[in-house]
Amino acid sequence: MGAFQNLSEVFAVQTAVYWGGPENDGYGGFTWDEPVEIDVRWDEVSELVTDAKGQEVVSKAKVIVAQDVDLNGILFLGELTDLDSDQEGDPLTVDGAYPIIRVDKIPAPLSTDDFFRMVYL
Repeated sequence: MGAFQNLSEVFAVQTAVYWGGPENDGYGGFTWDEPVEIDVRWDEVSELVTDAKGQEVVSKAKVIVAQDVDLNGILFLGELTDLDSDQEGDPLTVDGAYPIIRVDKIPAPLSTDDFFRMVYL
C-alpha cells in the first residue's frame, strides 16, 4: 500500500452508502448495483467544477474516497441502516444522495498503482 492510499484512508473516517455500476436504463436514467458502505471524507462545500461533459456546474460536496468509484454512481453520507429497502433499491429517493459528477484520480509520484481519489457531487 502506498503513501497516497494511506493518506486517503487516514482522511476517510466517515461512512457513506455507494451505489456503483451505473447502467443506462434506456429512458435517460440509470440503474445501479446494490448499495455498499465505503469509507469517505465528505466536505459539504459548494464549488464550481467542470463535470465529465465539460460543463461548469456547482457541486454540492467534494468527497475523498479510499477506493475507485464510478462516474454517475451515487453517494449518500450515512449507513445502510439509515435506509429502508425501497431507498436501497432506488437511490434517487434518498434525501441527501447525490450523483458523482466528476472523479479525480491522482497518481503518487513514481507509482503506477497508488492513487489519491477525490469526487464531486
